[in-house]
Amino acid sequence: MDRRRVLLVVAAVVAALGTVLVFLYVQGADNRAEAQFATQDVLVANTQIERGETVRQALDSGKLSREAVAEGQILPGALSEATDVADLVALTTIYPGEQIVPQKLGATAAGESPLTIPPGKIAVSVNLTDPARVAGFITPGSEVAIIYNGTDPAGQQFTRTLMTRATVLGVGSTTPVSVAAAADGQEAPAPAEQVPNTLLTLAVDQAQAQRILFAQGSGELTFALLTPEANLKADPGVTAENLFG
Repeated sequence: MDRRRVLLVVAAVVAALGTVLVFLYVQGADNRAEAQFATQDVLVANTQIERGETVRQALDSGKLSREAVAEGQILPGALSEATDVADLVALTTIYPGEQIVPQKLGATAAGESPLTIPPGKIAVSVNLTDPARVAGFITPGSEVAIIYNGTDPAGQQFTRTLMTRATVLGVGSTTPVSVAAAADGQEAPAPAEQVPNTLLTLAVDQAQAQRILFAQGSGELTFALLTPEANLKADPGVTAENLFG
């Protein structure tokens, strides 16, 4: 009889433990289901947001909205409000459906061009020596004319104005370049002369860019600094035949 009682007690304990385990499992499943379907409002891109575009611009143009997202699908740090980040810019392109996270926002977009290129223009850089760039007096915003020294198909040298006016967008760093100097005699070579070269960036259109790049590869370019009143006109240029008029 004692043995049967022990077995009955053990069976009752096992049954009670099974009931508790089933209850805990069901409760856990309910919690998991609740977490799966629970949502939270976060900022989501409706349409593509370009790099460098501010959050405020994206909001004003309807590119951002608050949407309910399942809690299990919310990215770490996803923003629900734009108040504190309105003046920040997208560091990279944000595509439709993406949640807005702080890692993709910043004060300045990386790689953003520091040049302000006028509409319809492109930027082209030219490497010039100091004399060819008016001895270093050219600065960003200067207006210049471009003069070309070359040789025609017949071998005759000429000088002609290639462009009557162009705007300088930027002046790059200056690098010394060694140029062989003429030797007075044949006994020993003359030491190389250090000539500073500077990269100048211009705002031009497509045709002008092509002409500048071709001229740079086939002859010599010189920049002439202009005043607002300067009014240069295209002419036939100067050759040995008309040098003295």
